Amino acid sequence: MRAAAILGIGTSPDDLKPFQTASSSFQLGVPVNAAGLDAILIFGGDGTIHRHLADLVRLKLPVLVVPRGSGNDLARSLELSTAQAATAWKRFKDGANNVRTVDLGVITSRDPGKERPRYFSCVAGVGLDSATARIANQLPRWLRGNGGYALSLPIALAQFTPPQVELQVDGHPHSSIPRVLAAFANTPWYGGGMRIAPKADMTDGLLDACVIGAMSKAKLLRLFPSVYGGNHLKFGEVEYFQGARFQIATQPPVDVYADGEFVCPTPVEIGVARQALRVIVPNAG
Repeated sequence: MRAAAILGIGTSPDDLKPFQTASSSFQLGVPVNAAGLDAILIFGGDGTIHRHLADLVRLKLPVLVVPRGSGNDLARSLELSTAQAATAWKRFKDGANNVRTVDLGVITSRDPGKERPRYFSCVAGVGLDSATARIANQLPRWLRGNGGYALSLPIALAQFTPPQVELQVDGHPHSSIPRVLAAFANTPWYGGGMRIAPKADMTDGLLDACVIGAMSKAKLLRLFPSVYGGNHLKFGEVEYFQGARFQIATQPPVDVYADGEFVCPTPVEIGVARQALRVIVPNAG
């Protein structure tokens, strides 16, 4: 068994030890092609995975996510802890049928000349979550992984004004009103364990949209803790629906973030790449 190992920030070759056996060998870094390889192990969080998604899709090899980042929402959605990843790897080597094929999201800028698509694994969004992610990304890594998103929210909220969001769903106009947040989810979790889209399914060919209308900052601070349990859907200002293709324009233009990483400004189209990634999971398919 031969695999490539991609090491994210804060990881080292020592992290390979639980996965090394006499029957396996590893080459470090992103491989040029898939020749002679059986799988890819990627050590890191959602940002590390995000930056390598285009290569992972291109190589078409089974991918094992080993959660070692400040945010590990893709691993959480795949039910993978570090220990579970080691077990899943052993089962894969032993010939178990524990590979799933999952969807990815795709963001395409609608600015002429900047239309290169960008994959994301978890959630893309505009509004308050993007402003919060921008602040959280400036925190020390250890703090980002220990409530950094929650700590950044009040700072972002203090200077936030809801933009006018024009939204189309599957080619049909949906709304054009001020929005606190519009999130488009391939997985239930983002922001380090927030269940923004509790019904999201990585295999249904759709994205779940969670769109929050304008509300007072005091009410928004009450809503925020409920997102961790998915209970924000009970608020009247929250819309939740599905679609395969969303077009988003805002006034003024705002930044689009996905998997906690800056992608581009609005306007954008956000869609689904069906069955784009093969992932190694703990249990047999």
